[in-house]
Amino acid sequence: MSERSEGTGGTAEPLDHAGRVDSVDSATEAFVAHRNLLFTVAYEMLGSATDAEDVLQETWLRWVGVDQATVREQRAYLVRIVTRQALDRLRALGRRKESYVGPWLPEPLLTAPDVAEDVELADSVSMAMLLVLETLQPTERAVFVLREVFDLDYDEIAEAVDKTPAAVRQLAYRARAHVAARRPRGTVSPAETRAALHAFQRAVQTGDLQSLLDILAPDVVALSDGGGVKHALLRPVVGAEKVARLLASGWNKHGVKRSVEPIQVNGSPGLLVRVNGEIDGVLAVRVDNGYITGLYHVRNPEKLSHVEQQTEVSR
Repeated sequence: MSERSEGTGGTAEPLDHAGRVDSVDSATEAFVAHRNLLFTVAYEMLGSATDAEDVLQETWLRWVGVDQATVREQRAYLVRIVTRQALDRLRALGRRKESYVGPWLPEPLLTAPDVAEDVELADSVSMAMLLVLETLQPTERAVFVLREVFDLDYDEIAEAVDKTPAAVRQLAYRARAHVAARRPRGTVSPAETRAALHAFQRAVQTGDLQSLLDILAPDVVALSDGGGVKHALLRPVVGAEKVARLLASGWNKHGVKRSVEPIQVNGSPGLLVRVNGEIDGVLAVRVDNGYITGLYHVRNPEKLSHVEQQTEVSR
């Protein structure tokens, strides 16, 4: 926009700078008010806090240029922007993951204890659920997140993903069926998860193979993500005996001072692992019927920055 406008007499008239400032202030206030929600939408679509933060920056740059007088509902408009930016980023991430070294795991978040009180939110950001969402197509994932987690209506979602409401309903139905077949079998209380983690921690620290077998489900799956930088499993390890032997032999290596501390990881109890005092990784678990059915060990240093300070998530 030019700094002046030409009148019929050729004289320059100043623009309404006060109006422009008011518009920017309104945009800033709305963005700050909804920031945690927008981050959560982007994170659940991407599984990466770093990429979610980048999407928020892109969203802000677009949002601040919008004429606020044309916006009917700021929250819906912001969600639409962040969804479109996240979809673009998700498609690019898919190409990057094709060349990723070993299993790819979501970037863990240190979350507040009260996140667990919102059962649906805690479930939606859990490592287990994010891995299920990884199996959806990008638009299916966006539709599922916006509908099932944030309860947007089909018309709002249609605008966000550039589809008709009828197409969105079909995508939502397909995504729900896909997730239902793969998601954790039931709701697990934080206390139950903490108990399983405590038993697991005691077993690995003592190297007690039988205690490990007692807490691991027969079909447990262990995944670790080193990103090609840290030593990690190059493929999933399946079965209680294989996982137990791997942990019993590898956890207490000679000369390595390993310690663990309980933290809240993605809305659920988890463990922060330190080696010689330095953060080495995060361990999250999936628990069903009192047994650990999934072990998710993130060691990639690029994915550990969000476990040093708490990240706010909200619906």
